Amino acid sequence: MYFIKLNNKIFRATQIYLDKLLRKYDLSSGSYQYLFILNKNEGISQNKISKELGFDKAMSARTITKLIEVGYIVRLEDDTDSRAYKLFLSEKAKAVIPKILTEIHKLVELITADLSEQEKIITTESLKKILINLRELK
Repeated sequence: MYFIKLNNKIFRATQIYLDKLLRKYDLSSGSYQYLFILNKNEGISQNKISKELGFDKAMSARTITKLIEVGYIVRLEDDTDSRAYKLFLSEKAKAVIPKILTEIHKLVELITADLSEQEKIITTESLKKILINLRELK
Protein backbone atom coordinates (compact mmCIF):
# COMPACT_ATOMS: atom_id res chain seq x y z
CA MET A 1 0.00 0.00 0.00
CA TYR A 2 2.83 2.41 0.87
CA PHE A 3 4.40 1.83 -2.54
CA ILE A 4 1.27 3.04 -4.36
CA LYS A 5 0.86 5.97 -1.99
CA LEU A 6 4.47 7.02 -2.50
CA ASN A 7 4.15 6.71 -6.27
CA ASN A 8 1.01 8.87 -6.23
CA LYS A 9 2.72 11.53 -4.14
CA ILE A 10 5.70 11.66 -6.50
CA PHE A 11 3.40 11.90 -9.50
CA ARG A 12 1.29 14.66 -7.96
CA ALA A 13 4.30 16.68 -6.77
CA THR A 14 5.80 16.43 -10.27
CA GLN A 15 2.51 17.60 -11.82
CA ILE A 16 2.30 20.59 -9.49
CA TYR A 17 5.90 21.59 -10.24
CA LEU A 18 5.45 21.17 -14.00
CA ASP A 19 2.17 23.10 -13.99
CA LYS A 20 3.94 26.08 -12.38
CA LEU A 21 6.92 25.76 -14.71
CA LEU A 22 4.87 25.40 -17.90
CA ARG A 23 2.31 28.11 -17.14
CA LYS A 24 4.53 30.72 -18.84
CA TYR A 25 4.17 28.73 -22.08
CA ASP A 26 0.36 28.35 -21.72
CA LEU A 27 0.90 24.64 -21.13
CA SER A 28 0.25 22.20 -18.30
CA SER A 29 1.64 18.91 -17.06
CA GLY A 30 -1.06 17.20 -19.11
CA SER A 31 -0.61 19.09 -22.36
CA TYR A 32 3.11 19.37 -23.04
CA GLN A 33 3.33 15.64 -23.78
CA TYR A 34 1.24 16.13 -26.93
CA LEU A 35 3.90 18.43 -28.31
CA PHE A 36 6.62 15.86 -27.64
CA ILE A 37 4.64 13.12 -29.40
CA LEU A 38 4.10 15.38 -32.42
CA ASN A 39 7.74 16.40 -32.39
CA LYS A 40 8.61 12.78 -33.16
CA ASN A 41 5.54 11.94 -35.28
CA GLU A 42 4.25 14.99 -37.11
CA GLY A 43 1.15 14.32 -39.17
CA ILE A 44 -0.32 11.62 -36.94
CA SER A 45 -3.98 11.58 -35.97
CA GLN A 46 -5.62 12.50 -32.69
CA ASN A 47 -6.50 8.86 -32.11
CA LYS A 48 -2.88 7.78 -32.47
CA ILE A 49 -1.76 10.42 -29.98
CA SER A 50 -4.44 9.27 -27.52
CA LYS A 51 -3.23 5.69 -27.80
CA GLU A 52 0.41 6.66 -27.50
CA LEU A 53 -0.21 8.67 -24.33
CA GLY A 54 -2.81 6.32 -22.90
CA PHE A 55 -5.47 9.04 -22.63
CA ASP A 56 -9.10 8.71 -23.65
CA LYS A 57 -10.22 10.33 -26.88
CA ALA A 58 -12.37 12.99 -25.19
CA MET A 59 -9.48 14.16 -23.01
CA SER A 60 -7.16 14.29 -26.02
CA ALA A 61 -9.73 16.21 -28.07
CA ARG A 62 -10.03 18.88 -25.35
CA THR A 63 -6.29 19.17 -24.92
CA ILE A 64 -5.59 19.32 -28.66
CA THR A 65 -8.28 21.97 -29.12
CA LYS A 66 -6.61 24.06 -26.41
CA LEU A 67 -3.19 23.58 -28.04
CA ILE A 68 -4.64 24.73 -31.36
CA GLU A 69 -6.19 27.78 -29.67
CA VAL A 70 -2.87 28.84 -28.11
CA GLY A 71 -1.07 28.32 -31.41
CA TYR A 72 1.01 25.19 -30.78
CA ILE A 73 -0.75 22.73 -33.09
CA VAL A 74 -2.11 22.98 -36.61
CA ARG A 75 -4.88 20.56 -37.63
CA LEU A 76 -5.20 19.69 -41.32
CA GLU A 77 -7.75 17.44 -42.99
CA ASP A 78 -6.40 14.02 -43.95
CA ASP A 79 -6.27 13.65 -47.74
CA THR A 80 -7.11 9.95 -47.51
CA ASP A 81 -9.96 10.23 -44.94
CA SER A 82 -12.09 13.38 -44.80
CA ARG A 83 -13.33 12.42 -41.30
CA ALA A 84 -9.80 12.41 -39.89
CA TYR A 85 -7.25 15.13 -39.29
CA LYS A 86 -3.48 15.18 -39.25
CA LEU A 87 -1.75 17.21 -36.57
CA PHE A 88 1.40 19.26 -36.98
CA LEU A 89 3.50 21.48 -34.75
CA SER A 90 3.43 25.22 -35.36
CA GLU A 91 6.62 27.26 -35.51
CA LYS A 92 5.73 28.53 -32.03
CA ALA A 93 5.75 24.96 -30.70
CA LYS A 94 9.01 24.13 -32.45
CA ALA A 95 10.61 27.14 -30.79
CA VAL A 96 9.34 26.29 -27.32
CA ILE A 97 10.04 22.54 -27.21
CA PRO A 98 13.82 22.89 -26.60
CA LYS A 99 13.11 25.30 -23.72
CA ILE A 100 10.65 22.86 -22.16
CA LEU A 101 13.10 19.98 -22.55
CA THR A 102 15.79 22.02 -20.80
CA GLU A 103 13.41 22.75 -17.92
CA ILE A 104 12.41 19.09 -17.60
CA HIS A 105 16.05 17.96 -17.63
CA LYS A 106 16.74 20.44 -14.82
CA LEU A 107 13.84 18.98 -12.84
CA VAL A 108 15.13 15.44 -13.32
CA GLU A 109 18.58 16.54 -12.17
CA LEU A 110 17.09 18.16 -9.07
CA ILE A 111 14.95 15.19 -8.04
CA THR A 112 17.71 12.65 -8.67
CA ALA A 113 20.60 14.69 -7.26
CA ASP A 114 21.08 12.38 -4.26
CA LEU A 115 21.07 9.21 -6.39
CA SER A 116 24.17 7.56 -7.79
CA GLU A 117 24.24 6.66 -11.48
CA GLN A 118 23.68 3.03 -10.52
CA GLU A 119 20.64 3.97 -8.40
CA LYS A 120 19.22 5.97 -11.31
CA ILE A 121 19.61 3.00 -13.64
CA ILE A 122 18.08 0.56 -11.16
CA THR A 123 15.18 2.91 -10.44
CA THR A 124 14.47 3.47 -14.12
CA GLU A 125 14.64 -0.24 -14.94
CA SER A 126 12.42 -1.10 -11.96
CA LEU A 127 9.82 1.47 -12.99
CA LYS A 128 9.83 0.10 -16.56
CA LYS A 129 9.15 -3.41 -15.22
CA ILE A 130 6.32 -2.11 -13.02
CA LEU A 131 4.74 -0.34 -16.01
CA ILE A 132 4.93 -3.52 -18.09
CA ASN A 133 3.28 -5.49 -15.28
CA LEU A 134 0.51 -2.90 -14.99
CA ARG A 135 -0.16 -2.94 -18.72
CA GLU A 136 -0.48 -6.72 -18.61
CA LEU A 137 -3.28 -6.39 -16.03
CA LYS A 138 -5.66 -4.95 -18.64
